[in-house]
Amino acid sequence: MNRVGQVAWAYDLAKRLLEEPLPRRWAHTRGVGQRAETLAPILGTDADTLVAAAYLHDIGYSPQLVDTGFHPLDGARYLRDVHQADETLCRLVAHHSCAVNEALERSLYDALTNEFSTERPHLMDALTYSDMTTGPDGQHLDVEERLTEIHSRYGPEHLVSRSITASTPCITAAVRAVEFAMASRA
Repeated sequence: MNRVGQVAWAYDLAKRLLEEPLPRRWAHTRGVGQRAETLAPILGTDADTLVAAAYLHDIGYSPQLVDTGFHPLDGARYLRDVHQADETLCRLVAHHSCAVNEALERSLYDALTNEFSTERPHLMDALTYSDMTTGPDGQHLDVEERLTEIHSRYGPEHLVSRSITASTPCITAAVRAVEFAMASRA
């Protein structure tokens, strides 16, 4: 599959899985894809792969795919097992936005890390940036606003809030690295 075809395929797949059952998640996903598209100047030949991963990053929320209840793992497994997707896409979906901390909270760390190795840091940072600067309705937010929004949506004792707290240094470092790279290109 060519790279442009990969983006169109990813968009269509995410739309099919998310638009009807989870319209707000679909709005977020479209926004993340659009943010990822802005990073082409710093990603070169990896830009289309990153955009495809951005559209696919939350497909594990689809009611059709839920298995473990941990959307990065459920989405990555679906991509690998059903679509024989590119390994880079699977790894990016599996590990997006410092997912390892939520995997620990859910006792799925071994499953995540045994099935999916991590991806190149610049791609992981770019996907984290795209996800963590996009609100639930697809709007651009700065990273602090996004983290606050997640905490307010889940509440302080929820495992997602706990994992986001643990992930905050990783998330903010990724966002700052991408912002620096983009500013350096200007």
